[in-house]
Amino acid sequence: MADKLHFSLVSPSRELYSGEVDKVDIPGCEGDLGILPNHSPLMTAIRAGLIGVYHDGVESFYFVQGGFADVTPEGLTVLAEKAMPLGDVDLPGVEAEIERIEAKMHELEGDAALVATQDLDGLRAVAASL
Repeated sequence: MADKLHFSLVSPSRELYSGEVDKVDIPGCEGDLGILPNHSPLMTAIRAGLIGVYHDGVESFYFVQGGFADVTPEGLTVLAEKAMPLGDVDLPGVEAEIERIEAKMHELEGDAALVATQDLDGLRAVAASL
């Protein structure tokens, strides 16, 4: 049994993380997931929120918006539409995005409303972390 999980976090502009970790928490569209070494293979869409990376007792957090997580026997790869270290997140920008989504909620139905609600939950969690 492997002691570590290989994790890569990639955005369109750069690779933010690549290395061996103990655990990664990701905000999946169908619920939050904790990925440990030897996790069963899966692929899932991710929603706006925080990725938590745990390595040798140290926690680091990354803000992500959209994308996919792919767990294989080789490890976990997250391909995010937007990603940055939590320390680089601009609180006024997150608050503006929350206001923008809230203003459009009355126009949305079905899956679009569900996605917007998930994004709001994730963005509010990020704002509370700053």
